[in-house]
Amino acid sequence: MTHKESETKGMSLIVKTITRLTVGIIISFGVYIICHGHLSPGGGFAGGVIVALSFIHLMLAYGGEEAFKRLSKRTASLWESAGAIFFLGLALLGFTGGYFFLNFLPKGENFALFSAGIIPLCNLAISIKVGAGLFSIFVALVSLKISAEALKVKLKKGKNQL
Repeated sequence: MTHKESETKGMSLIVKTITRLTVGIIISFGVYIICHGHLSPGGGFAGGVIVALSFIHLMLAYGGEEAFKRLSKRTASLWESAGAIFFLGLALLGFTGGYFFLNFLPKGENFALFSAGIIPLCNLAISIKVGAGLFSIFVALVSLKISAEALKVKLKKGKNQL
């Protein structure tokens, strides 16, 4: 794809510029929400949604090809599986002490970032699963819409030929 072709894909130059400036901030905010989920409202689900929306933002502004350069469908699926396995692994590690989801990490000082045992790790696992899953769902819905539009065009061409 030439430079000129990449400029015509996606939205306007203004939207692309704002997207380029804000995606890093959005991802940073999502990571902040994930890391501080045990101290304030937020956590793995909310942070995962925010991070996924940054990739969806890229996809809407630049078009699918540019977003898939950063996070492909296969990579998103692998991350989603890794998040689920990480969460299950944390749950099963509690069995080493005798109980499912038993906290096996030492607790720190109250209201410190590392003060909640395995809860921040659970938030991280949930955020990976939710973020990759939400992005995959969005990609599937967009692909479905594109397929439906292509089918409508084919049907119209078929009617015109009759």
